Amino acid sequence: MPRQSKVDVSAYFVVGPENTKGRDVASIIKEVVEAGFTCIQVRSKVASARELIQLTREAAEVIEASGRADEVTLLVDDRLDVVLAAREEGIKVDGIHVGQSDIPVEVCRKYLGEDAVIGLSTRTEQLFEYVKSENTDVIDYFGGGPLHETETKPDCGASASGEVITRSYDEIAELAKISPIPVVIGGGVKLHHVPELAKTGVDGFFVVSALSQADKPKEEAEKFVSSWKANQPN
Repeated sequence: MPRQSKVDVSAYFVVGPENTKGRDVASIIKEVVEAGFTCIQVRSKVASARELIQLTREAAEVIEASGRADEVTLLVDDRLDVVLAAREEGIKVDGIHVGQSDIPVEVCRKYLGEDAVIGLSTRTEQLFEYVKSENTDVIDYFGGGPLHETETKPDCGASASGEVITRSYDEIAELAKISPIPVVIGGGVKLHHVPELAKTGVDGFFVVSALSQADKPKEEAEKFVSSWKANQPN
């Protein structure tokens, strides 16, 4: 049986210092959370472990200050060591998101416990077979895509041959239909994609540069949240 969902992935923001045009990561997270986003993932391939722990601390602090700590999920991408170290320092971090080449989800569950949120990226190739066959006892949601090619993660959706495989709305709708756990879709998602994406029946969308590089992140985030809510299937 799949796990009972305990995470709202409807409006999911992924951010790290390399995505913000040199602006403070925490200040952008603050604006996005105030706008109604429900999930924050700290992701960086350039920050050190200590820098990631500090970013996680700052993210947790702005979420707590917003009064939405019980509603907003805070995750770290890939780095189980960072999550464990952050928790050891008393930082409220809810879990981790991993891909197939990262640390196994079973190991994450072992060390983070039953209450942690663990997300897993879907496989690019053999997508539907993978979602149907993957053991969902230890994960809380699938992250899928890309909808379009994306500069923030150029290898997103890359097959073994290096070809980038993007997903149509029909494929996303099928993925939502067969998945036993929530599905969040990202990869090149812009505001004008949200209405059609919402109608596929997936549980949410994730964005990076659409907000982290926006001139006014809070205003842009509010538009995403409003569009998602307005276009939910009846």
